[in-house]
Amino acid sequence: MRNTWLIAWKEIRGYFTSPMAYVVGFIFVGLTGYFFVRSVDSALSGPNFPEASLRHLFSQMSIFIIPWLAPVLTMRMLAEEQKIGTLELLLTAPVRDWEVVMGKFVASMTFFLGALALTLWYVLMLSWRGNPDPGTLASGYLGIILYGSTAIAIGLLASSFTSNQIVSAVVSLGILVLLTFLEVGADQVGGVASTVVAQLGITTHFGDFVRGVIDSSNVVYYLSVTGVFLFLTVRNLETRRWR
Repeated sequence: MRNTWLIAWKEIRGYFTSPMAYVVGFIFVGLTGYFFVRSVDSALSGPNFPEASLRHLFSQMSIFIIPWLAPVLTMRMLAEEQKIGTLELLLTAPVRDWEVVMGKFVASMTFFLGALALTLWYVLMLSWRGNPDPGTLASGYLGIILYGSTAIAIGLLASSFTSNQIVSAVVSLGILVLLTFLEVGADQVGGVASTVVAQLGITTHFGDFVRGVIDSSNVVYYLSVTGVFLFLTVRNLETRRWR
């Protein structure tokens, strides 16, 4: 685990010494602030009465923010290492492939959690002017964290396939968009197939968290998908030893 933390610390420092991290953070805060204002401003919320809740914000994050945030956070993780030739050096060092992947994953999750922590300001604002349900807020944040971990794992797999950061971002974005809209596609088929397709969708399992319900099956889904994509990333790195 020591190697994992060393790799994670190296990547975290890389994030915060790059202007890109601050640009991404600024955009993230701007978008979440926009969706938050729309959800609580009666002039913008339309016929829906504004409520002391972050349900609308969490829903918009799952559809419009995380699908582009995760590819941006992970596109350089392994792709850049391949481009400049340091991945081969890293793989020949006394470090296991899973330690490399987990180090990159921990670093990306750390940045994501740091950005997500900035939204706690909205919770303080709701508490000041209203009476939000702490249980619903907690389940919503749990859902976003699980959703984000899955998206980051997908981004790492895409980054392991190419040395081009743009290609990595596009591939991971494409996978996330596909998984996001599987629930919509399920409406076009019937029977058992419709249920299977819907259950594979990444947003299908998110709605309960927003409503304040923590269902173990949804937690297992996100942890399982995250584990599968991290496993595939490790296996993809292992194949490079034989090329």
